[in-house]
Amino acid sequence: MPEDGTAVPWELPGCVVSVSDPSEPDVEPSSCSGAILCRSPGLVLCPAAVLVPFLQPDVTAWPHGDALPPSALRPGLHISVLQAAPPPDAVQQHVACPLALLRCDAFARALPGTLSTAEESTEALPWFCWLRVPGLDTPGGTWTPWAPAATLRKGAALLACGTPFGALCPELFLNALSTGVLSNATGPQRALLLTDARCLPGTQGGPVLALAPTSSPPRLVAVVAATAGCQGGQGLGLALLCSLHALLQSARSVLPELSSLPPPLPLPEAHGSPTLRCAALVESGSSWGSGTLVAPRLLLTCRHVLQLGAPLRVTLRHSTTRDTILQARLVFATAETSPFDVAVLELQDSVPSFQPPDLATTFQPGIVASNARDNTAGTTYPHLNFCIPISLLRTPLARYRCSGNPAAFAPLNAASEGARAAWRLQQRPPSKL
Repeated sequence: MPEDGTAVPWELPGCVVSVSDPSEPDVEPSSCSGAILCRSPGLVLCPAAVLVPFLQPDVTAWPHGDALPPSALRPGLHISVLQAAPPPDAVQQHVACPLALLRCDAFARALPGTLSTAEESTEALPWFCWLRVPGLDTPGGTWTPWAPAATLRKGAALLACGTPFGALCPELFLNALSTGVLSNATGPQRALLLTDARCLPGTQGGPVLALAPTSSPPRLVAVVAATAGCQGGQGLGLALLCSLHALLQSARSVLPELSSLPPPLPLPEAHGSPTLRCAALVESGSSWGSGTLVAPRLLLTCRHVLQLGAPLRVTLRHSTTRDTILQARLVFATAETSPFDVAVLELQDSVPSFQPPDLATTFQPGIVASNARDNTAGTTYPHLNFCIPISLLRTPLARYRCSGNPAAFAPLNAASEGARAAWRLQQRPPSKL
């Protein structure tokens, strides 16, 4: 059962793909998660990276083309698919045959050129392997219900289904679930998606589902492409997903097995969250961060986001395709000695049709100031954040909007020693955070 308690059937479209070479019995099999796309015929999709160790010596990984035939792999490989089964069996194993290794061009074009992840080579990321699994054939079997990721809005609920550590212990880890939201999407056909669902190593290739009303099954919208968990000692907390629609588009002209693919199912109507409409990108020189719009021309961000003397640019996204970019000026920034990492910006123009949010009068999280960082280990924890309560900022904001005098924010520089100690997590003995 996922973290939010959503009930799910045992027949999830997840599996494990394991690859070994019988001529090398002392070499550990390579494994990853996979997505069951169809049960008549039995089709499974997984990252092609699991097959890198088994390419023929004369095959360049990865070529500049868009496809590799099964002959690019060593002959005699043992490829198996493990799927969940009803008790008491728990796990069933099937033999699989590779149909093709295909490159998803839309996903490849969306990948940032400087992307680096802990687990994957960026060259292999856009490549996926299509497997034919006769053992999955079911009389009257159908395709897994799917929907194009382009119809998802930011903040849409997602359910990631993967098997951490691959074939290590499928009895325990098979089809582990994690809930999250669509954090962002980019590229042609919105082929590259970001989610905060926790995807551990080995879940690459696992299906990602968009939750639908309780009367209908969830829709398969993407597969996990990279777990992107850590970079330079800092936890990123986001996983890269590849849109299923983009994968199907890249394979239709190559695989006749896709001729029976049904049309996508609609997703429930979603309306943009008022919270998301307040969010903005703040750029200051080579520095950038997030901001929160609290009035048609007034935006809150953190002092450390800003570079001294650099021009300020604010970007707001009203839809999946339209951005508003405005210049801004600095109205106020807390002093370096203040525990409250706050800056107030005024936009050059009002944001059209903006509905200001209601600011809480009691303690509520306001703006995120920083992640928690372990200074001893040099590690950042993205799921543990420090927030400045909006109730602390409400009165200064109201006074500034009435007077236009930046001095309204001066009390933020006069925090008590108790507040300073709390923000430094000072204890006896001192915390290492």
